[in-house]
Amino acid sequence: MRKHMRTASMAVVAVGSAIALAACGSSSSSSSSSTSSSGKSGGTITVLFGTAPDSLDPGMMYTTQGLEADQTAYIPMLAYAHVAGPAGGTLIPGLATALPTISSDGKTYTMTMRSGLKFSNGAAVKASDFTWAIERALKIPWGGSSFITANVVGANAYATGKAKAISGITTDDATGKITIKLISPYGAFSNVLAFTELAPVPSGTPFKNMPTTPPPGVGPYKIVNVVANTSYSVVRNPDWTPIPGIPSGSLNQINVKISSNTTANALAVQNNSADEFDFADTIPPSVLQQVQSQDASRYAKILQPSTYYFFLNSKTKPFSSQLAREAVVTGLDQNAISRLGSGFFTPGCYLLPPLMVGHATQPCPYGDPPTPNLAKAKALVKQSGMAGTPVTVWGEERTPRRQFVDYYTSFLNQIGFKATEKIIADASYFPTIGSLKLNPQTGFADWNQDFPNPIDFYGILAAGDAVLPTNNQNFGQINDPVLNSKINAAGSLYKSPTAHLAADATAWQQLDYYAAQKAYFAPMGYGSFPKFLSDRLDFASAVYHQVYGPDWLTFKLK
Repeated sequence: MRKHMRTASMAVVAVGSAIALAACGSSSSSSSSSTSSSGKSGGTITVLFGTAPDSLDPGMMYTTQGLEADQTAYIPMLAYAHVAGPAGGTLIPGLATALPTISSDGKTYTMTMRSGLKFSNGAAVKASDFTWAIERALKIPWGGSSFITANVVGANAYATGKAKAISGITTDDATGKITIKLISPYGAFSNVLAFTELAPVPSGTPFKNMPTTPPPGVGPYKIVNVVANTSYSVVRNPDWTPIPGIPSGSLNQINVKISSNTTANALAVQNNSADEFDFADTIPPSVLQQVQSQDASRYAKILQPSTYYFFLNSKTKPFSSQLAREAVVTGLDQNAISRLGSGFFTPGCYLLPPLMVGHATQPCPYGDPPTPNLAKAKALVKQSGMAGTPVTVWGEERTPRRQFVDYYTSFLNQIGFKATEKIIADASYFPTIGSLKLNPQTGFADWNQDFPNPIDFYGILAAGDAVLPTNNQNFGQINDPVLNSKINAAGSLYKSPTAHLAADATAWQQLDYYAAQKAYFAPMGYGSFPKFLSDRLDFASAVYHQVYGPDWLTFKLK
């Protein structure tokens, strides 16, 4: 699942009322609370993933499966409070001694690296290691690299080989001081500094993806024994120096096993032969009733700011035609998709999920889902002149994502296209469709917030300058002047700090409605996720975080 991962004011430290609206919610169960308990320290647990991470190397990682492990091993300069609910959107210092000092014009950020830190290989941490991590992420390149290239002075020149260094970042290893100069104010830049993907790694770490031998990091744990697409372990880091606000973790070891058989995975947790069913996986309908029969000490349904959708490539036929895109949105049966997803979807037509400030509240432009209008969809395909156009639908192997694509392919044929499927391995899916040279026409996609601000969704998924040649996340290759004028560096929404989100909500709603009118996305619905643990784990203490997902630093045995 794409993260997403997941805002801080230029001048405000705490997250205000706007974030409360954007935070992840939960069912009526109190299970998502961060209530402390008397659980014990030590022990080993087993976590079951239906999909392997795209990479465990932080400079490449950009899926929830990678983040769950990496956030325990790679602490960035800033981090988030390790609590559930709205307060989880609060920024706290990570490797920095304090939140950054921001100049009055919003263009210069200054912070200081903590002294005495060590990487998990025992090497001392230097301020310049932060610069190295940024440069490395740009050269790999990381899928969110436009957060840096669009904002930091000299970053784009460095990324494109026109400069040997990023002129906008300077460091002093003697004092630990780090100074970052922005091209123009960006209200969410403090959140960029909280990306796990940008956590410092030792200078000299190769500028390449290292998925099975991830580099040393600074965190309570380190990742070891990686067997690609099969397993890995997270173990205590003996060189960890505790940092206020960052839990040191209670468990000694977390063993992760990867199997696409989510039915077997769910039954293993149900029978207590494993300890966590990954929240990014869907509990199959065949075992859902058994799981749901558990009391609140084992299972809860957690609502997160997440949108599932089919991307529509606006640069190539047939979806270069707005009428063709409208046909998809008009005829898509979200009820059918929800059934395939075990009922974990809430219908909707907008990119921004309901828990996000700026989610449009107007009636959907092409009929309120989940009611499909097949007759109108067929008529729109004919009107577009794209009837009979061959369409390759990209999708993942695992259940139910394969079934989503099966339904979608059949639906496209039903309304007048000639659709066939292209199903590829889960772990390589997003990097593959992120290769611009493949120019994928349409397929499955999803997005979990990187941080609680609408710019996270629109700045990556719809901004023209976010289209990358490799590891691209703007699968629809959307490059709309109207959207760009709002979400690029010249736009007021781009500059707006989190503290102003409530005031900007109407403007974001208008933008969200405009994107829906243009049918740039075909939403399947907004996601909820299972919190499903064995009876060995202290359920109340296990935080399901709006940014990190399952926060293993809060897990403990009873």
